[in-house]
Parts: sequence; C-alpha cells; structure tokens
Amino acid sequence: MRNLLLLLCCLAGCFGFSQKTPAALKITYIRSSNGNAMENQDPIVVFTDQSQTVITSQKILDKKADYPFEQSVVDRASLLYSQFAQLSKTRSAATLDSTAIGKQVFEETPKTKTILGYPCKMAKTVINSNTIEVWYTDAAGIKGAPSVLGQNLGLVLEVTRNGNFTIAATKVEKLKSIPKPAIPVAQKTKVDLLTYRDLLWKSRFTQIPVFRKETINFSDDFGSNDSILRFAKGTIIVRKIKLPTISKNSRIFIDATEQSAGDAYDRTGSVFLIPTDNKLSFLDGLKETAGSLPVYENGNGKKYQGVVRTGNYSPLLELMRFFTPFGIKQYNTIQLKGKTWQDSVYYRQDVTDLLPVLSDKEIWIGANIANYDKGGHKLSVNITIHPEEESAETDNFVLPLFNTNNVMEMAGQEYATMFDSEKGLELTFTLASAVKGAKLRYITTGHGGWENGDEFLQKTNTILLDGKEMYSFIPWRTDCGSYRMYNPASGNFNNGLSSSDYSRSNWCPGMTTSPVYIPLGDLAAGEHKIQIKIPQGAREGNSFSSWNVSGVLLGR
Repeated sequence: MRNLLLLLCCLAGCFGFSQKTPAALKITYIRSSNGNAMENQDPIVVFTDQSQTVITSQKILDKKADYPFEQSVVDRASLLYSQFAQLSKTRSAATLDSTAIGKQVFEETPKTKTILGYPCKMAKTVINSNTIEVWYTDAAGIKGAPSVLGQNLGLVLEVTRNGNFTIAATKVEKLKSIPKPAIPVAQKTKVDLLTYRDLLWKSRFTQIPVFRKETINFSDDFGSNDSILRFAKGTIIVRKIKLPTISKNSRIFIDATEQSAGDAYDRTGSVFLIPTDNKLSFLDGLKETAGSLPVYENGNGKKYQGVVRTGNYSPLLELMRFFTPFGIKQYNTIQLKGKTWQDSVYYRQDVTDLLPVLSDKEIWIGANIANYDKGGHKLSVNITIHPEEESAETDNFVLPLFNTNNVMEMAGQEYATMFDSEKGLELTFTLASAVKGAKLRYITTGHGGWENGDEFLQKTNTILLDGKEMYSFIPWRTDCGSYRMYNPASGNFNNGLSSSDYSRSNWCPGMTTSPVYIPLGDLAAGEHKIQIKIPQGAREGNSFSSWNVSGVLLGR
C-alpha cells in the first residue's frame, strides 16, 4: 500500500499535479532570430491568473520605456482583449476587441517537448501567409501568452514564426497575485481598433508639415503671405522651417502629394533646400533676379545662372525630383473603358544621407513645378523622422556642388543646355579637410520632348574627378507604363500606346527620379575638379534638348 501511494505521488509529480495551481504566474520572454537572442531587447513580461492576463515589458515595469509603449489585458471569462498605448507623456489611447481571441483557429499537432520543466504541445496556424507554431502547456493550470495569439490554448511558452523568429519563455515565477502597478489603468474613452492602430503608428515617428495643398501655378496674381513666399509668377514656393535634433540612428523621408488644378501636362518638379552657408544663396536670386546669381560659362555662348558652387555661392541642394502626371484629378472626367484614374500622386524619397544639413537646423525649403497654367497644381510636402536601432557609421559631410535644374525657368533662368559642348559642366571646389569614403549623390534627367529629343533617347552620362573617369552610365526608365492610372490626359496614339507609356531618360510621369550614388574614394584636402559630360542632342528648329543634373558630395 505504501509503495502504491509513492507511485501515485510520483505520477502526479510527472504530470504537474504535485502542487496546487498557483494563484498567479509571471513569465518572462525574450526574442531571438535564427537562434540568436536579439541585442538590447526589452523582454516581454506576462502576468496571468484565473481572471486576467496582462502583457507588458520589463522597461515598462521599470518606468524606463520610450514612448510610445503598449500594454494589453485579456479578461479570461469574456475573452475581451484590451489594448492600452501611452503615446507620449500626456497622450494615450485604448481600444477593446471582442473577436480577436475567439476567431483564432489552430491545427493541433502530435509534436511535444518540455519547456522550463512543463510538458508542452504544439499547435499551428497561418496568419497573412506566415506559419506560426505555438507551444503551450496545460500543466500550469493557468492560461496566458506573450501576445493575443494562443491566449485560449493554455500557457504559451514559445511562439515561432516561419521557423526563424521566436519568442520564448526564459523564466516562470509563481506569485500570490498580479501586482497592481503592472495592470494598466482602465480608460473611460476608447477608440475603434483602426483609429487606435493609426494613433499608435503615427506616434512612432515625427512628421513635420512643410506645405499643405499649396497652389503652384503661373499667374500675375501670385503673392506671398506670412509663411509662404512665392516667386517666378507663382511656380516656386519657399518656406523657412525649424527641424529638431535628429539622432544619427534615424531614417529621414520627404514626401509630396500632387494634384492637377488645371495643368494637363507632365512637368518637372523638385523639392529643394536653399543653403545659406555662403555669402550668396539661391534666395538672393529669387528675391532679386536670376542675373544676380553667379554665372557659369563653358564657351558655348550661353550664361547659366546659379548652377555651380563658387567661392561665395552654394547651389540648391535637391531633396527630391519628381514628375507630374498628365492632369491627375483635374482631368479624371476623361473616360476610357476599364480605366479608373487615381485621385492624386504620392512621391516619397529617402533623404537620410542629408541628415547633417537637416538636424537641428533652421532651413529654407522650396518646391517648384514648371508650368504655364493659371490653375497649375496643388502640392503638399512633409518631412518624417523615424527612429531606428543603432546603425553603422554614417556620412557626416554634405556639400552641394551643382544643380542645373532651372527652377527659376519662369523668371529667366537659362535651360541646362551646357552639355552641347565637349566641356559640358565643370567646376572646381575646395575641401578644407580630407573626406573619407566620398561619393556623389547624382540625379539626372534628359529633356527635349519631341521624337529626337533627349527625353526619349539613351545618352551616356560620364562623371570625371580630377581628370579621371569615375563612372559612366545611361539613365533610362522602362517602367513608365506602370503609372498609367495617374495620367488621364495622356495622349493615345495610333499604335495603341499612350504618351505616359513610353520609356524615357530616367523619368516617368507620376514618379520620382532616384539618386545614383557614385563612389569617389578618399579625397584629400585642397582643390578638386569635377566634370559631367553628356552627348546632348542638337537643336531642330525651335526644339532643343537639355539635361537637369544635380550633385551633392557626401562622405565622412
């Protein structure tokens, strides 16, 4: 009899019944990728008992969490899932989901293993094409999980996504009760789930509005106000903004949204920074005349205003070049069978490499769309700053060298036709100190919109530094037809193509033109000469080709 009792006790211990079910548990989880624990992570902490489960983190418990941070509570009786987000010191949001747990479907598998002394079973599910394996135990007598997933299975001790990302319990502690400070304070006001997610997402980055549906047109009635300056008959808008200190472990983006308010054509657009670190700036030319800017001459008889860096002048630093589509929104009334036109076009460009001239700076930001229409275009522009984990060594040197995009076209600035000579574009610049890992951030587009114009011809761009060829390539885009739904007023031709379908010299209607990064090596202090050569096509009657190129020197 005594031996039988010992055997029963042993069996009970094997199946986790040797002790009473604890009143509460605290489980700590860590994340790993491909078998390696992720560095500098904030461990997930779960408190759970028979009535509720609280999902939080160690930094939140220690009051060291960065904003925004999020906690969740599961009511075990009703399976209501509440989410609480602290967006900032003074802003919070909460939402309630009554279906998230109940609608989960799992496939039980025969697989078993022991985790932290608990016998576990594995269940599988598929979410958004991701295979999720959930290891859970019934032996704890309490349910809980490190996320909403698997809350009603048992006590989840490990979750693996696609075999390479895992959240695994590292410690299970028995408690008398869930500590009250760990439970989020219930809020009377709750928002719907979509609003909650949007508030949480937007709190993760800083967005700085630059322009809001500003008109860029061609009119004698243009005028400035207290915040927006307008030039060149309204085709240029400029505003001074103050940017915050930006951590080097951040990503910076500029975005723009454009709609036609009358103009039916594809136009060159640009968002740019006006450097004011020199005696003269492009702002002086805007306020006075294009003729007040330094002139570049290469022997072809033309005078090009404000396009290259000189000893006392810094050219425009181009943040983003874009091209408007043919009449988006304004001409959406044009009907073609099977075509549903987009209402606006959205452009987005990564400008993280320009952080040194953006962080903690008061800067002039401008935008232009070259057009001749009184209605013109509506343009909105934002700068967004997204914090990231510690990153590799980044560039800390930014020097604008040239920009031939004739932003002041409607105020007499010469078109960039300097490439019709062998000299092309050439300038000398001076480095006060050596630059390591130098590279040229180069944007190029060919223009000349008739059959033999450089807009439609493949032309080699060659970049030389101190007389040595550093890079040569043909800028060409073959995907312009991908953006057909942006272009309601694009011409339809006898061959079945539309104007916006044609491949072009590095630009498509409705898209940005991405920079090309050209490695230049380590540059010593002192004078250097850079030269851009392009075999620009010849004139035909009143038609001519030109090339808008901009270059910024980057390095450390």
